[in-house]
Amino acid sequence: MARETMTDEIILTVKDLQTHFFTDEGVVKAVNGVSFSLHKGEVMGIVGESGSGKSVTNLSIMNLVQSPPGKIVGGEILFHGTDILTMDRKQTRELRGGKIAMIFQDPMTSLNPFLRISTQMIETVQLHQKLSKKDALHKAIEMLSLAGIPAAEERIHCYPHQFSGGMCQRVMIAMGLSCNPEILIADEPTSALDVTIQAQILDLMTDLTARFGTAVILITHSLGVVAGTCDTIYVMYAGKVVERGPTAAIFAAPKHPYTRGLIESVPRLDKKNRQRLFSIPGQPPNVINLPPCCPFFPRCPEVKTPCKTAYPPQKDFGAGHSTACWNYMGGTS
Repeated sequence: MARETMTDEIILTVKDLQTHFFTDEGVVKAVNGVSFSLHKGEVMGIVGESGSGKSVTNLSIMNLVQSPPGKIVGGEILFHGTDILTMDRKQTRELRGGKIAMIFQDPMTSLNPFLRISTQMIETVQLHQKLSKKDALHKAIEMLSLAGIPAAEERIHCYPHQFSGGMCQRVMIAMGLSCNPEILIADEPTSALDVTIQAQILDLMTDLTARFGTAVILITHSLGVVAGTCDTIYVMYAGKVVERGPTAAIFAAPKHPYTRGLIESVPRLDKKNRQRLFSIPGQPPNVINLPPCCPFFPRCPEVKTPCKTAYPPQKDFGAGHSTACWNYMGGTS
């Protein structure tokens, strides 16, 4: 179900994004034709195994792809109609943190260990909101309090090593939202935390972004994480989106065999105790010089002849739900 803050206004449009890495072994097509739109206030989940292109997609949105060896070779990233890829350095600097913020995977390494939390947060607020140092400090303390850090007036002067992993992630969320960005990109924000803290961090992030009306792109390898958090889900495999749709539709009637495999891989309390946890057979493909066919066919239990020769077109099931799979093309065998 969509959040009350979600509107029909589209604030970010990604069109046929292609990000490649040029290596001695060949061209790594990490992102190979990804397209999506993000609405104001929407929580979007991008799901897939490691190496599917999730993080590179969002690094591309921030224009943070390291070059060399990486390069955005095609596509558009439109923020309110302006292509981020055509912005100069000053415009990009104003965009990062101010309009689009990002929380990286490991909170313990995302903060500078040599600087106090206050120094790192004040710098961000001063840069993007043009506040005095005193006002920026008050703003930073306020955000830490909203993020659930007790005695924020005192703890803000601590160093990162004086915080636990969960507390560091709360600091990152507070820092990301301190400048009221329109979009918050969360790159596996719970991957380094234990299960109990994971739930707390997801609830905190959902509550705070709803309060500020922030759109969220949540990157994760677990469909269990996005089940109760996201409005829409994009499933990625080998640099492409293989299925997309509203969260309820994806879980009620997953279309792509890969999506079904991911869902079945989620541990469930209602399964019999002796039932083995499902795992998708095989390994993700090497994305160097991929052939022009469905990259999932070596692992697919429903493989057909066309799967081995050409990439399938998108099949639309209505209400924004679609998939790229030959099973729905008709006449295949």
